[in-house]
Amino acid sequence: MPESTVSNKLCDRFRGFYPVVIDIETSGFNSQTNAVLEIAAITVKMNYDGWLAIDNKIHFHVNPFEGAILEPSALAFNGIDPTNPLRGAVTELNAIDEIFKMVRKGIKDNDCNRAVIVAHNAHFDHGFLMAAAERCKIKRNPFHPFATFDTASLAGLVYGQTVLARACETAKIPFDHKEAHSALYDTEKTAVLFCEMINRFKSLGGWPLAQEQ
Repeated sequence: MPESTVSNKLCDRFRGFYPVVIDIETSGFNSQTNAVLEIAAITVKMNYDGWLAIDNKIHFHVNPFEGAILEPSALAFNGIDPTNPLRGAVTELNAIDEIFKMVRKGIKDNDCNRAVIVAHNAHFDHGFLMAAAERCKIKRNPFHPFATFDTASLAGLVYGQTVLARACETAKIPFDHKEAHSALYDTEKTAVLFCEMINRFKSLGGWPLAQEQ
């Protein structure tokens, strides 16, 4: 048989995009007035045979920016006490800057052009990340200004489920409801789910695309 000409480089899988899984816990729903309280990011890698897997992780507890509105209902939902000194929280600038450094390195190492946020209900996390970067006056934002990969939509297509916990359970990915709404835990589960869906599509023959003869 002739040697395969299919590229299994990550940059060729998503037209030059570098997927980065993000989850953000906040003090409300308004990205302009509510604070980022916790953020985690996970990058992915592709092996020689074209299978996607988790690569690097980074996670921060974040101090609210000055003047941020802290909604009691949001804090009750995610269980975060922003005043707890044991959180080991850093400034918003420090958290975003370190995440962007990791992402820029991944883009370069994988010959990609730009990062794209992968998140469950991605519009929410994208909005908060963009607002935080703007507040911090970070000029070199590696993420696409509006494109995202939404795992809620993908899971609806693949598993008929849009809630993260139910999508994971349908995909046979263990999910501990007591750990939910922790940025790191939700990011880890979202990353596993994303890789599982991409790999499932490949295993079913959907990728690489069939070449016309």
